[in-house]
Amino acid sequence: MERIGASEFEEDRLRRPGVWAIAFLADWCPFCRDFDPKFGELAGDGLYHLAVANLTDEESPLWERFKIEVVPTVIVFRDGKSTFRRDGRLGRGLGPTDLKAIRDALPQK
Repeated sequence: MERIGASEFEEDRLRRPGVWAIAFLADWCPFCRDFDPKFGELAGDGLYHLAVANLTDEESPLWERFKIEVVPTVIVFRDGKSTFRRDGRLGRGLGPTDLKAIRDALPQK
C-alpha cells in the first residue's frame, strides 16, 4: 500500500485522478496500528487505489486541511474530490461496521 504525504494534496483535494481511499493514520495511535492491515485488505480489483497519509507529525498541515480530530479517519476521493468520509471515534477508532461502509463507498465490479 502506498504511503503519501502532504505534497499529494492541494488544499482539500487529492492531486491524483481516479478513486482513492486514503486512511489518515498516526504511528503513535494504537487504533491506527490495528486498523492499517485491515484497511489493506480492501485492496483487490483495480477499480480503486488505497493509500495511507501519515499524520504521526502533529504539525502536519493535513490535520487542519481535512479537519481531522481523531485517527484513524478514511476519506474516499473521486478525481481529487472528497466523496465519502468515515471518522474514527475517540477511544475506539474504526471497526468492522466502518470497514463495511468504506468498502460500500468504493466501486464494485
